[in-house]
Amino acid sequence: MPRTATPFDLWSTTLQFTFLAIETQSVMTMRLLGMAGLWNVTKSENARMMDEKSPALMRSMTDAAAVAMTGARPDQIMATAIKPLRAKTRSNANRLSRRGPKFN
Repeated sequence: MPRTATPFDLWSTTLQFTFLAIETQSVMTMRLLGMAGLWNVTKSENARMMDEKSPALMRSMTDAAAVAMTGARPDQIMATAIKPLRAKTRSNANRLSRRGPKFN
């Protein structure tokens, strides 16, 4: 039986979810600005944003299911589900932010 979640465990999971939400919104904003011609994006950005979703969500679901089957606590399951999604949003946010706005 897993130990009881501490407030720090819950805070940590909440913090990871918050980072995921912030990164998601920043990536969406930069991509929309790119579609409007205001942000430097590659021509393949629209296809890339569609192609990356299914593998990331599948990884998230399978990892979370595997941890759930071991009897993990809900916060541990959620943290496991967030991890592959954060990896993708973090890399996208870093990549797109380096490209910067389009000034011409």
